[in-house]
Amino acid sequence: MEANVFRFRDAPAAPDPVLETGPVVFGSQPVPLVLDNGSFQARAGWACPGPDPGPEPRLQFRAVCARGRGGARGAAGPQVGNALGSLEPLRWMLRSPFDRNVPVNLELQELLLDYSFQHLGVSSQGCVDHPIVLTEAVCNPLYSRQMMSELLFECYRIPKVAYGIDSLFSFYHNMPKNSLSSGLIISSGYQCTHILPILEGRLDARNCKRINLGGSQAAGYLQRLLQLKYPGHLAAVTLSRTEEILREHSYIAEDYSAELQKWRCPDYYENSVHKMQLPFSSRLLGSTLTAEGKQGRRQQQLRRLQELNARRREEKLQLDQERLDRLLCVQELLEDGHMDQFHKALMELNMDSPEELQSYIQKLSSAVEQAKQKILQAEASLEVDVVDSKPETPDLEQLEPSLEEVESMNDFEPLFSEEAPEVEKPVTTVQPVFNLAAYHQLFVGTERIRAPEIIFQPSLIGEEQAGLAETLQYVLDRYPKDVQETLVQNVFLTGGNVMYPGMKARVEKELLEMRPFQSSFQVQLASNPVLDAWYGARDWALDHLEDSGAWVTRKDYEEKGGEYLKEHCASNIYVPIRLPKQASRASEAQAPSRGLGASGSGTGEQT
Repeated sequence: MEANVFRFRDAPAAPDPVLETGPVVFGSQPVPLVLDNGSFQARAGWACPGPDPGPEPRLQFRAVCARGRGGARGAAGPQVGNALGSLEPLRWMLRSPFDRNVPVNLELQELLLDYSFQHLGVSSQGCVDHPIVLTEAVCNPLYSRQMMSELLFECYRIPKVAYGIDSLFSFYHNMPKNSLSSGLIISSGYQCTHILPILEGRLDARNCKRINLGGSQAAGYLQRLLQLKYPGHLAAVTLSRTEEILREHSYIAEDYSAELQKWRCPDYYENSVHKMQLPFSSRLLGSTLTAEGKQGRRQQQLRRLQELNARRREEKLQLDQERLDRLLCVQELLEDGHMDQFHKALMELNMDSPEELQSYIQKLSSAVEQAKQKILQAEASLEVDVVDSKPETPDLEQLEPSLEEVESMNDFEPLFSEEAPEVEKPVTTVQPVFNLAAYHQLFVGTERIRAPEIIFQPSLIGEEQAGLAETLQYVLDRYPKDVQETLVQNVFLTGGNVMYPGMKARVEKELLEMRPFQSSFQVQLASNPVLDAWYGARDWALDHLEDSGAWVTRKDYEEKGGEYLKEHCASNIYVPIRLPKQASRASEAQAPSRGLGASGSGTGEQT
């Protein structure tokens, strides 16, 4: 294969198997169920106690649903996650329970939870008798948490639940155990990017900042760039393929302007460009068969059509014959004098009189006879074609020329040269110079760095937001110098959108530019930016299984409402709903009336 040519996978997701729960799940104490409820991908698994807590999450699927009349793969009802197979044919039908990274659609969220419980082997018909650790967004709105608690406690009747932030769980997994670490978390996911300051193991929610850019916006930007560059392949540049290019072929430039200058060099471009091969069919070039080959193919196609038509005629003849035999049996009932049975059979045939029966028998008999004649004619014509296709064997007696023919041939002999006639050369088909494979290649050059760069420069896509470096500087400036020094010693990168090559080096470069001269800082990338949130939630569930101060029980839900949250090292800050007092409402109601009287008096003075 040509250098730097890559093929798209285009492989549909394999359906998730329905797993059986192990014996450890049904022990003396229910084992917690860990759900990483991400806006791009959901992950579910068990937090099994013991020296080996188990492998990676048993279930990973896209957090989308499709409600079709026939569903996907011929199944009825809504389909979820990997059961959808390939997403592109169903792109216009896909629905997500998330608005950005906050779940807002209760019905679709219930479908995702049903799918998770079903494939983990948990029966959700009566109740789910397992504690649940569930991730939520940073500074999650109270309405969203209230909706989720209502769904878990009222619909699934779980015993207790613990909410936590996915990036804090990832931070918890990568930090030393039982240490109150301080640091600065940069979490970039599918829909948005967060900068979270952590002071002595707790989230400082007042100084958290969010950028409404993530992998989704980068994939959409890359798709628009490639569609503008290759308008002939507009439909082939799908969102799934651009997401694949973004994951496997993009990188973060340490210096964006200098990297663009490198791409201006032809040699650098030739060595660094990635050529993405689109699927194509070589039949579009036209057939290279000779005239005899084309004629043989036509005859073969004609023979197949004749056989297909003959098969259809035989099937229709068989059906008509069966109908005719049935009608003749009904007619025999009339001739034998079985009138009751005859009238009953006539009603089953939806006929009114014996004359109608006789007319239908005559029409069906003539149709059967015509079909038989057509079949015989088709067989005869097929035999003639077979006979005509055989090479003709001329009569040997006619091959011997007569004496007069020999003399006439001798008269013309001097007109021909004595040299042997040249053998006619076969006509060679000239292959077209047009390379169809090269035409179906997408040259991904500067697009490899332009798409992920929007996190640092949102103005590339027309977004009036501060980039990651400016937001990071803004968050640090809200703290004293000593606290800034503590935070930058532990800058932690997590989330699926920080997995680009060069991301860590770019953050280090930005910190080097904004920090004082000769100051130190440390940037750490999560061991697994995608799955560390689930691993951290699992570790937290095992460490706090007996801690009643971290779990929201059914009693807490019934007494304090669905928005209630018990704080812990990886949770949001609980801010209860503050309702205005009745006295203040009464004073507010009286204030407009006094204002109305004042305005009326002023009007009277003007008149």
